[in-house]
Amino acid sequence: MNVQISQRTLEDLGFSEVLRALAQRCRTEPGRERVLARPFLDTPEQVAEALALVGEARSLSQEQFSLPLGGVVDLRIAIGHAEKGGMLEPRQLIDAAQLLFAFVRTRESLDERKERAPRLMEIARRLPMLESMARRIDQCFEPDGEISDRASPELREARDRARGLHRRIKSRLDEMLHDESFLPKLRENYYTIRNGRYVVPVVSNYRSEVDGIVHNASQTGQTLFMEPQAMVGLGNDLAIAQSVVTEEERRVLQELSDLLGRESARILEGLAAVAELDEVEAVAILSADLDAHAPTFDGVKDLELRQLRHPRLVLRGTEVVANDVTLTGEARALVVSGPNAGGKTVTLTGVGLCSLMLRAGLPIPVAEGSRMPLYRSVHSTVGDAQDLAQGLSTFSAHVTMLRDIISAAHEGSLVMIDEIAADTDPREGAAIAIAVLEELMAKGVVVLVTTHLEELKALAHMDPRFLNARVGFDSKRMAPTYRLQIGAAGQSSAIDVAARVGLPQRVCERARELSMNAGGPLSKALLAAEEERRKLGEELEKARVAAKEAEELRADLEKQKTQFERERRARMMQFNEDVHAASEHAAAEVRELLAKLRQEQNEKALSEARMQLQQRAEEAQKRALAAKAELFQVEAPGPANLKVGAWVHHSGLARDVEIIELTDSHAVVSAGGALKMRVPVSELSGSRTRKPQQAKFPERQKQEAVLKRAASAAPAEVEATNFRCDVRGMRADDALKELETFLDGGMRSGEEAALIIHGHGTGALKQAIRDYLAASPYIRMFRPGESHEGGDGVTVVSLRA
Repeated sequence: MNVQISQRTLEDLGFSEVLRALAQRCRTEPGRERVLARPFLDTPEQVAEALALVGEARSLSQEQFSLPLGGVVDLRIAIGHAEKGGMLEPRQLIDAAQLLFAFVRTRESLDERKERAPRLMEIARRLPMLESMARRIDQCFEPDGEISDRASPELREARDRARGLHRRIKSRLDEMLHDESFLPKLRENYYTIRNGRYVVPVVSNYRSEVDGIVHNASQTGQTLFMEPQAMVGLGNDLAIAQSVVTEEERRVLQELSDLLGRESARILEGLAAVAELDEVEAVAILSADLDAHAPTFDGVKDLELRQLRHPRLVLRGTEVVANDVTLTGEARALVVSGPNAGGKTVTLTGVGLCSLMLRAGLPIPVAEGSRMPLYRSVHSTVGDAQDLAQGLSTFSAHVTMLRDIISAAHEGSLVMIDEIAADTDPREGAAIAIAVLEELMAKGVVVLVTTHLEELKALAHMDPRFLNARVGFDSKRMAPTYRLQIGAAGQSSAIDVAARVGLPQRVCERARELSMNAGGPLSKALLAAEEERRKLGEELEKARVAAKEAEELRADLEKQKTQFERERRARMMQFNEDVHAASEHAAAEVRELLAKLRQEQNEKALSEARMQLQQRAEEAQKRALAAKAELFQVEAPGPANLKVGAWVHHSGLARDVEIIELTDSHAVVSAGGALKMRVPVSELSGSRTRKPQQAKFPERQKQEAVLKRAASAAPAEVEATNFRCDVRGMRADDALKELETFLDGGMRSGEEAALIIHGHGTGALKQAIRDYLAASPYIRMFRPGESHEGGDGVTVVSLRA
C-alpha cells in the first residue's frame, strides 16, 4: 500500500516550508527542482537508504568537504537543442565545458572518499568522464567568450586575411588624412566605420568634390560619412573576408554543438546525478542546521520522541522549548490539554511534520535514541474548517473533516485533531469526541488530540488506551511555559489568559466565582487533583532548594578544611625553617669553638662535636624541606597543562618557570635570563602567579614591523597587458617549458608585465603555473585576472626590472 498524505494535511503541517528550506540550500537548479518534488517513500528499506545517504554527506561536511559543483548550469534545454542538431551560442558552449569539468571534479573527489561514502560514490559513477571534450570546447574560446583563433586553422587564416585588410585600409586612410588638399573637405580629421565600411566625415558642401559612396549622414545633414572610391575595392575584399570569418565561426559552433549532441544522453544523466548529489548535500546541511537525527523506525510500534523541537519554528530562528513526546504500551491516543497559546497545537503539528519528514527520508529535530513508526497515512484537521462557499458552519465543517478522516484512516495511520468537537454544546461535543476516538483506535490508528473538554481528560483514568499530557502555565507570570508534561491533564486557564490580555479585573473575578460554582463533580475532582499536584510540586521544589543549599554548605566546609590544612602546613613549614635557622646559628658557634679547640690541640673532641652538630643541622633541614613539599602539594595537587611556552611552578626552585622543551618525563625550563635547567615533570605544577605574555622572539616583532613598512611602500598592483602567453590545452610540463621561454623573451625585451592564459579546466594546469611563478626569479608579483580580463582563467604577472 502506498503512502497516503492529503493536500489538506500537507498544508496544515506546513511541509512545503521544509521543502523550501531544502531548496534554499541547493546550489543547482536541477537540485532545487528535485527537492521541491521530493516524494514520500513507501518501504522502510527506501527510508533507511535515504537516511544512510544523508549520513554519508553529513559526515563529509563535518570534515569541511563540499561537493565541487561550481560551474554547474542547468543546460537541459540547450543539450536537448544540440541533440536535435541545433547550434548553441558561445556562452552555452562555455557553460557546457564548465559542466563537464564539474562532472570530472565531483567524481574524482568522491572517488578519493569512496571508503567513507560508498553510496555517494555509486551516484557519482553516473557522471560522464568527458574531460577531453571539455578541453576541446574550452580551448575554442577566449576568456571573454569570443571564439579563439585556435578553434580551427581555417578560422585563423580567415581572420589573418581580414586583419591584414584592416591594416591596409587604415594605412591608406591615414595617407588621405595627411593630404593637404583633402583635409579642408573633412568636418574632422578622423575615420570611422559605418555599416561595416570605413568612412570619413565629409562636409556636405564638398560632396561633389569627393569621389566615393555615402553610407550615412549626421542628424543635421551637414556631415556625410563617405567611403572614398579608392577604398571601395579594399572594402569589398574586407566584407568578403569578414563573411568567410563569420561562416567559419558558425561552422566551429555547429561542430562543438554536434559534439555535445552526440553525448546528450550521458550529459543529461550526469545532470540528473548532480541534482541527486546536490539534494543529498542540501539535506545534510539542513539536518545540521536543525541539529536533527534519524530515529529508530524499522519494526517500531511506540512513539518516543526525545527533545522534540518543531521544525518550522527552528527554521524561523525562534527560541524553541524542546519536549519529550511519548506514546508507548497500550496507549494509542495522546490527549493534550492546557491553556490557549500554551503550545498544544505546536506539539500536535510538530509530531505530524516529523512523521512526514521521516517518510520523505529526512532526519528530524529530535535527540538521539528517539523512536517513531513509519505511518502509512497521516491525517489532520488543524484550525478553523469553516466553509462559507458550501454553507457549512465551523462545527459542521469540522464534523465533515472527522467523517473523512474516519473513512480514510486505517491501521498504521497517524491522526491529529486540534480542538476536537469544540464548537458546540460541551456535553454533546464530548460525546462525539469520545465516539470518534474510540472508532479510530478500534481501527488501529494512533491519535493525537488537543481539547478543553473535561470528559476527554478523564478518559485516561478509565481507559489505558488514552494518555493525558498538558502544557504548563505559570500562574505567577501569568504566561504559558510551553513545557509538555506527559501523564497529567491541564487546566485551560482561560480566565488567567483573559486577565493577561486585559479583561477588567472585576470581570475576571466574577468569572472565577461562576466557574467554581458551575463546575460539576468531575471538574472539581480534576481541580482538586491539580491542586494536590501543585502542592507536591512546591514541596519538591523546596526539597530541591534544600538539597542545593546542603551541597553548597558541604562545598564551603570542604573549602574551609582545605584552607585550614594549608595554614597548618604553612605553620609547620615556618616552624621547621626556624629550627633550620637555629641549627645554622648553632653550627656557626661550633665552628668558632672548633677554631679555639684546634689551638688547644684537642682534635678528637673537635671531630666529635662537628659530627654531632652537622647531623642535627641536616635533620632539621630535611624536616623543613619535607614540610615545604607537603605544603606545595596542598596548594597545587597535580601537574598543570604541560606544553612548550607554558608557565609552571617548580617545587625545587619554589618559583614559576617557563617550559622551553618538553619530553615524556623531563622538561627544560627557564627561570628568567640565561638560566636554564632540565627537571623531571613530576616537580612541575600549576603556576602560582600569572606571567605576562611576553614575546618569545622579540626579533620577530621587528621583522613584522619591517614587513608592514615594506607592504605600505609596495608598488601598485600590476595591470593587464597585451604581452601574453597562451598555454591552454597543453600538458603541465610542456606549458611550463613554453612559459619559461616566454618569460626569457620578455625579460630580454624589457617587458614590465605579461598575461598568461591557461583556462579553467580541472585547475591542475593553473596551479602548476602559479607554483612555478611563485618560485621564478623573473616574477615580482602575480595575481588572478579580473572579470574583464578573463577571470581566474588567466594570471597577470609583473616582471622584475
